[in-house]
Amino acid sequence: MQKKGSRSVKFTVAVSCATALLFTPVSAFASSQSADKVEVNIHPPVLQSGTHKPVSSEKQDTDLAENAQSAVIMDFATKKVLFEKDANKELPMASITKIMTMLLAMEAIEKGQLKLTDTITASEHAASMGGSQIFLEPGEKMSLNDMMKGIAMASANDACVAIAEHMAGTESEFVKKMNQRAKELGMNHTHFVNCNGLPAEHHYSSAKDVAVMSRALLQHQQITKWTSVYSDYLRENSSHPLWLVNTNKLVRFYDGMDGLKTGYTSEAKYCLSATAKRKGFRVIAVAMGEPKITIRNREITQMLDWTFGQYTSKILYQPQQVIRQVRVPHGVPERVSIQTSDTVGVIHKKGEKPNYKTQVELNKLKAPIKAGQKVGTLKIVNDDDVVASATLVSAQSVRKANLFESIGQTTKHLFTFGKH
Repeated sequence: MQKKGSRSVKFTVAVSCATALLFTPVSAFASSQSADKVEVNIHPPVLQSGTHKPVSSEKQDTDLAENAQSAVIMDFATKKVLFEKDANKELPMASITKIMTMLLAMEAIEKGQLKLTDTITASEHAASMGGSQIFLEPGEKMSLNDMMKGIAMASANDACVAIAEHMAGTESEFVKKMNQRAKELGMNHTHFVNCNGLPAEHHYSSAKDVAVMSRALLQHQQITKWTSVYSDYLRENSSHPLWLVNTNKLVRFYDGMDGLKTGYTSEAKYCLSATAKRKGFRVIAVAMGEPKITIRNREITQMLDWTFGQYTSKILYQPQQVIRQVRVPHGVPERVSIQTSDTVGVIHKKGEKPNYKTQVELNKLKAPIKAGQKVGTLKIVNDDDVVASATLVSAQSVRKANLFESIGQTTKHLFTFGKH
């Protein structure tokens, strides 16, 4: 119900789905001088981790992930869970931990705090890590790009610690950031003790939480440029080159697979967060606690095959995609771009032909406005049922105009009124 005294602008655009979700840009509204009717130009849509109507799975009682202790299939575009088995069961996660380590690094790059060309120096502590590694020597310098490649392909424990120390000073401080980010993502069944997944008490996650952080990492397209490579050199032109082979062998053998992260310890057993993409439809499949690597790979393959056979998905809007520009009275600048804050998409079973509509609801804008501030909501509706929603945010900051700037804006609008 609309609160008394509050104002919002609401627009609806009908989108035909007769050709299996083949969306095209929609320019639906003409400009107007009315306070409640303004120009809208809706481009091919994006979806945020907003609210979604669950897609019911008729195969929840099947033998999918029969041997896994916890498993989930998630659609990347909508974050909808298509299949689950003990999805919130808290289990040791081994090297799947590294998904969060890589996520924090990629987000730091996005914020301009890191660059892939940055040089990172390995400490004695980082170089002392056992298990899977790229054999860093104490004091060895390596680019962030190469360390990320070592983590993504070879599951390097030493590179994880080196990056953690570079970003936060100590691994323990970095782990605090990991747990904070998990909380922000709604990962309520996860707790990190280290940055690489080596055995430790109270270090656990669930299949659903792993899918959530995997989706967050996949928002950064650079990540699959590493995780999709089956083999490559590290330190190729040095005196001690290292040949890397991807721990996820399915990237070589499964059509469309381009990531994401394996894990194994005697406690966690065999784990995998896998992602594959076919015709724009990206799926995340997670299996934890599998008894053998061959069984894990077979069951992940079955989960993906079933999903691609049952469903079709479409991304409508990419993250940070500009929806439109809107005037901010007495603001500088006077017009601000409105953009999505996450990926927006839809999913349905093959053979269905839903009739989607796009709704944009904007708050009454008033300066000052901070960059990233929520200014409205984008909804995808099917038969008046909201199937996806995304927060709309301001692409830039807007300050409040001073007296002379306000007079100038008012005068300009008086002279241009009615000339359109």
